[in-house]
Amino acid sequence: MIAVYGFSPSGNCHKVKLLLEQLGRDYRWIETNSALGETRTPEYLAKNPNGKVPMIELDDGRVLVESNAILCWLAEGTPYLPSDPWQKAQALRWMFFEQYSHEPYIAVARFICGWTPADSPRRADLPKLRERGHAALAVMERHLASNPWFSGDDYGIADIALYAYTCVAPHGGIALDAYPALRDWLARVEATPGFVPLPAPDAAAQALIDQS
Repeated sequence: MIAVYGFSPSGNCHKVKLLLEQLGRDYRWIETNSALGETRTPEYLAKNPNGKVPMIELDDGRVLVESNAILCWLAEGTPYLPSDPWQKAQALRWMFFEQYSHEPYIAVARFICGWTPADSPRRADLPKLRERGHAALAVMERHLASNPWFSGDDYGIADIALYAYTCVAPHGGIALDAYPALRDWLARVEATPGFVPLPAPDAAAQALIDQS
């Protein structure tokens, strides 16, 4: 049994849940609200000194952190990660893109809009975050104009990694209207067997998003 420490509204955490559901793996979800400091307790930091979610823990006590590393470990030997070395490298390059050129802008803009006060000084960063978020989406749109997936010939973990925050980019004020191929890809992901959606923000977060 895999124990997953995760914060449900987090796209990084939802990546792990989505793959586990699609693999049909048994797991135990332990809701861990990073916004309330639950990843900064001595007990949690003893397992993950970086103090973030998601984190998985195995019955033998082994711990793995970083969402895309968890996806790779779970998908090894399954159709969700290509076995061909070149195709696997292509999937991994999109996962690195997600963490370096996508998530730092799209996910952070969403967090600022929904999980910081309306008068937070961090909101001054939103125009630049949105600009760079659109730049990342434009790269994805160009790929999707001639490719159905990011994981090779078939759906896989690179798609899961990129889906998680792309689907909620509008929460951060990054509209998807200009990206038709990307919107079609989102629909394809949502039609895959075992798909589960990212939970909607709670009322407080949604109110802040609506004001942003």
